[in-house]
Formats: sequence, C-alpha cells, structure tokens
Amino acid sequence: MPSSHDLSVASYNIHKGVGTDRRRDLARTAAVISEIGADILALQEADTRFGTRTGLLDLESLRRDLGLIAVPLDGVGVAHGWHGNLLLVRNALVQKVHQIALPGFEPRGALVTDLVIRGQPLRVVNAHLGLLPASRVAQARALLNRLGNLEARPTLLMGDLNEWSSKSAALKALGEHFTIGHPRPSFPSRYPMLALDRMMLSPHGELLDIATHDSLLARRASDHLPITAKLRLAARQGGHAP
Repeated sequence: MPSSHDLSVASYNIHKGVGTDRRRDLARTAAVISEIGADILALQEADTRFGTRTGLLDLESLRRDLGLIAVPLDGVGVAHGWHGNLLLVRNALVQKVHQIALPGFEPRGALVTDLVIRGQPLRVVNAHLGLLPASRVAQARALLNRLGNLEARPTLLMGDLNEWSSKSAALKALGEHFTIGHPRPSFPSRYPMLALDRMMLSPHGELLDIATHDSLLARRASDHLPITAKLRLAARQGGHAP
C-alpha cells in the first residue's frame, strides 16, 4: 500500500525542449514537468548543446509555481545543468553536489547530489550515458568507482542510460551494486519501444510503481517520455555505498 513517506521521483530527457513536431517549446516542457508532480526530478538535455550551453528552462517559474528548486552547480556559466543534467527537488536540504566528468567519445557527465528529504539522507545520481556501448561500459565503471569512494548513503540512480537491453555490459556492471527497476519503454515518445531511461536503487529501500508518464502532451514535448516511480526508503539505513 502507498505510504505517506513515499517520495515521488522521475527522470526526463527533455530533448532541449524540442518536441516531436520539431518545435522548441519550453512552456510545453514545463507543463509536462507539472503533470509529473515529482518531489525529485532528474532532467537530461536541459541546456543547449553548443556554444555557451545556455540553460533552457525558466527555473524561477518552476520554483514559484511548482516548488521545484534547481540543485546549485559550480563553474557552469549560463548553463543550468552539468553536461545537460539538472536535478530539481522539492522541500529538500542539499548537502553536497559532485559534478563528475565521465570518459568516452562524447563529453558526458553525471550529477551526484547528497541531500536530506523528509528527514532521511539520500544520494541521487542523474546520468546521461553515451551512444557507444564501449563508452557506456567505461562510464558505468567510472561512476561506480567514484560512488565507492563516497560515504555510505542510500543511493538512487536515474537517467537516460541509452541501454535497451538488460543484458548489456553497462547494466550488468551497475546491477552488481544496484537493484535495477523494471524497465519501461520510454523511447521514442510517440511509439515507445525502448527502455532507454532507467531507475535503480542501492539496497536501502524499494522503487514502486515504475511507469512511463504517457500523456498526449508528453508524447509531443520530447522524443523521450518521462519515467516515474515511488521511492520508499528503509526505516534504518546501513551498509556500504555502491
């Protein structure tokens, strides 16, 4: 049964605000974010790709209208995210943010945020892995190495992992340290067939009701559908960081 302590979490590749109609419409993107209603929302492709990599969303409107606060970053200039990764949280205390550059053919990164939400410590990893299988394997291993050097903490990893097979080497590596949530097809948004967007959790709780947020607006706003879940953390945490 749902618990009042469950957290609503989601991951969404917003495709730089460009929808399946090839129009950039950030108001439409914000409307989908409002539909999702998450307490913790990991966004990918939140900045322009080239030049100054300018942030695209109206962060002040998201704060004012939805209560979602962008996790602060260092050294990103006019970008909102880190390699396009942006984390939005509601009613959370952000303690530490790690901006991790990942290896590979393309510039990629992961955002690792330590926070306290509803009185419970949580680490959230927002990642967007590369297009090449070899890059994804190297990126998964680099991410695990970095996490292994951090203090133990319940850890939720989510993002666009660009993996459609649960048997891939990158997911196998991650699966040794995380419980991978049931895959839900999220790409392409009009006819979702591939589970490119994923969620996984260290053994400190449960991910419940993993689903795609499949609305008419979401099918138009990006080439990915958002994925959503309920996060229920264990009453007592222990063990080691993944």
